[in-house]
Amino acid sequence: MVSRSYSNLLDLTSGESPTFGRGGRKLSRVATFAGVLSEVDDDSNVSVGSDAPSSVSQERIIIVGNQLPLRAHRRSDSDGGGWNFSWDEDSLLLQLKDGLGEDVEVVYVGSLKEEIDTSEQDNVAQTLLETFNCVPAFIPPDLFGKFYHGFCKQHLWPLFHYMLPLSPDLGGRFDRSFWQAYVSVNKIFADKVMEVISPDDDFVWVHDYHLMVLPTFLRKRFNRLKLGFFLHSPFPSSEIYRTLPVRDELLRALLNSDLIGFHTFDYARHFLSCCSRMLGVSYQSKRGYIGLEYYGRTVSIKILPVGIHLGQLQSVLDLPETESKVAELRDQFRGQTVLLGVDDMDIFKGISLKLLAFEQLLLQHPEKRGKVVLVQIANPARGRGRDVQEIQTETHTTAGRINQTYRQTGYDPVVLIDSPLQFYERIAFYVIAECCLVTAVRDGMNLIPYEYVVCRQGNDKLDNTIGLNPTTPKKSMLVVSEFIGCSPSLSGAIRVNPWNIEAVAEAMNSALIVSEAEKQMRHEKHHRYVSTHHVAYWAHSFLQDLERACRDHVRRRCWGIGFGLGFRVIALDPNFRKLSVEHIASAYKRTKNRAILLDCDGTMMLQSSISTAPNAEAIAILKSLCKDPKNVVFLVSGTDKKTLSEWFSSCEKLGMAAEHGYFLRPNPQADWETCVAVPDFYWKQIAEPVMRLYTETTDGSTIEAKESALVWNYQYADPDFGLCQAKELLDHLESVLANEPVSVKSGQHIVEVKPQGVNKGLVAEHLLVTMRQKGMLPDFVLCIGDDRSDEDMFEVIRSAMAGPSLSPVAEVFACTVGQKPSKAKYYLEDTTEILRMLQGLAAASEQSTKSVSQSSQRVVIDRE
Repeated sequence: MVSRSYSNLLDLTSGESPTFGRGGRKLSRVATFAGVLSEVDDDSNVSVGSDAPSSVSQERIIIVGNQLPLRAHRRSDSDGGGWNFSWDEDSLLLQLKDGLGEDVEVVYVGSLKEEIDTSEQDNVAQTLLETFNCVPAFIPPDLFGKFYHGFCKQHLWPLFHYMLPLSPDLGGRFDRSFWQAYVSVNKIFADKVMEVISPDDDFVWVHDYHLMVLPTFLRKRFNRLKLGFFLHSPFPSSEIYRTLPVRDELLRALLNSDLIGFHTFDYARHFLSCCSRMLGVSYQSKRGYIGLEYYGRTVSIKILPVGIHLGQLQSVLDLPETESKVAELRDQFRGQTVLLGVDDMDIFKGISLKLLAFEQLLLQHPEKRGKVVLVQIANPARGRGRDVQEIQTETHTTAGRINQTYRQTGYDPVVLIDSPLQFYERIAFYVIAECCLVTAVRDGMNLIPYEYVVCRQGNDKLDNTIGLNPTTPKKSMLVVSEFIGCSPSLSGAIRVNPWNIEAVAEAMNSALIVSEAEKQMRHEKHHRYVSTHHVAYWAHSFLQDLERACRDHVRRRCWGIGFGLGFRVIALDPNFRKLSVEHIASAYKRTKNRAILLDCDGTMMLQSSISTAPNAEAIAILKSLCKDPKNVVFLVSGTDKKTLSEWFSSCEKLGMAAEHGYFLRPNPQADWETCVAVPDFYWKQIAEPVMRLYTETTDGSTIEAKESALVWNYQYADPDFGLCQAKELLDHLESVLANEPVSVKSGQHIVEVKPQGVNKGLVAEHLLVTMRQKGMLPDFVLCIGDDRSDEDMFEVIRSAMAGPSLSPVAEVFACTVGQKPSKAKYYLEDTTEILRMLQGLAAASEQSTKSVSQSSQRVVIDRE
């Protein structure tokens, strides 16, 4: 169906209506030639809701990747010129269709490897759409060079593999023009998705680091879009990632997805840590699912390594060419044991380290010379530059030196193959190899071990070719690096640190001398895993989780805020809404008995501020509110009474509650009272030594001793370690204080021990009862707080709505700070919005006071 985002200006200016649909379509070249965009140069400034009814009956998923799963071949002029296209059976994006179900329509969006002339682009786009359901994004060559070879391969790829640009030769310094090109290309991809999407019905699945800002462009146009992202590379630790100048932009863009997938828990953990440390976004596990709360939306995290396409591999194993190649290799390596390495020629695959380890094996075990051969297949490098040339030179030099040292008649210890191989040829090497060595120093997933295991399972024809009884259990051995994504899945492999050359050499020797029964057991374990966790299983599982993550999209109200790549969507439950200043001001003006309860830290004052005292603006607002005779204002804080008295001494008539309601006084002239009778605080002698222990071991943490409570604060500690220690401290204190009349609670960066029954709800209850006793039945209640301790006030206010403590027509506003699970009905984003709202109420009070004063003056004048 036609997307509501469709905006082909060529059609509009010609007076024709857009004709793009599912049949008889003419695909436009929207944003084919985009200029370089900055991160805020975006023509989609208005968020578009997706409320239009859909005519799509079957489920559809739009898969977006850097390259379409297609092969292109230029026809000769004798054949009429033009292009021939066919599916690329090796593409993961094509293989994953097996896991999506036959009733799911798949649309692909991506670029082509080949450069298509401008004059041919319309015809090619039309052909690909009608024949393959593919939407090509045509990227100008100069822009593509900066995008792919510049930002992707020169900045992101090295950094995500833990390589810092410490000098211009190592990856190169950050280039802002590369970043702008990256944003521009992502924008082109977004425009292409918008041409075909039905936002209410379609799922969108974006793949890999080339398109990390694409979720922001899509979310900006369609707030309720069902969007998943999977990262196929590693994600670095926060210490590495935080060196990227555009770190926040990329994180925020990814958080505009509904589901983010990673191969391993390590990669996901690094991402979560970056979100926590750089954006302050916390995460938690709910019933086995990890989720980040981001502006009212829950962004789910998926941890599942990708698998291989068993059907495709099996079909290649069955080819006669494969059988013939296996026979050829059998004869070539007769009497020798083959160790096999298959790697791309890049700096992260550790080829030279592997060769050095093999050299060490031959040096330490002379009996292996002439009998063990290492076949190293070096696929062409995907990147380019000096580092690729250096690794090629080093690889050839090392292999040549080993061969020169240990060569015998009819025996070369290292067979280096750096020319392109057909897939069946590579499969044949898997079949005859006794052990596969994958010793990359850092790799996202690496499916080579999976392919090797399946090929060693073989078939009857290949068994016969290599002289193996088909009834004999199959065997294989794997030596894998600890730093590759598939390592955790292969528990039967020998895991090594590729930097430890001696250990890798010993692992090679162990793989050769292990018993046949052991080899069979390891192979059986690996084959059982690989054959069940294939690419179809991975795709099906991801789509299933994406559907779950998007289940409540329909019932949420959404709107977008922010500019450029800082854009995000606010998503709210229908019963939880943002407090309208106009709404509360209107209620405030028409009511006469107002109860106002305000939290202090995090509500009236910024917690991130170095100064803990309230600023002049907050004091002035409180003064104005207290001067209004219709108001009873109470400040409710966890701070001690002495500090509160000093801070707010100038606010006449301001009621205050200190230490979460343990101390209370209705105005600055009154004495402090206690809400709960506590005969003794002997339990402090038990709790304080425990807290002191955690303070000594947690740098940045402190103990705050109050009259009624003890508080352990870790606001300035390392966030991850502080949270871990807080959980331990909470358990520890609950254990040692189990029989004491106290409660142990955790809050925002704190763990607190206080007497049982002391909470802020007591203050709210006391205020409502006191006003009622004085004949001032509240018809307006405003209660604002920002953390868990304030939920007790919200609970009391909510319960009072059905009782005699409030006027039957009372206007009640329970408001929390920020979007999070709360008993409050309303929220405001931050302290700035809170103060702005209170300033509006204070202004209304001042205006009312002036009106009363002027009215009194007129009465006096009339009498005179």
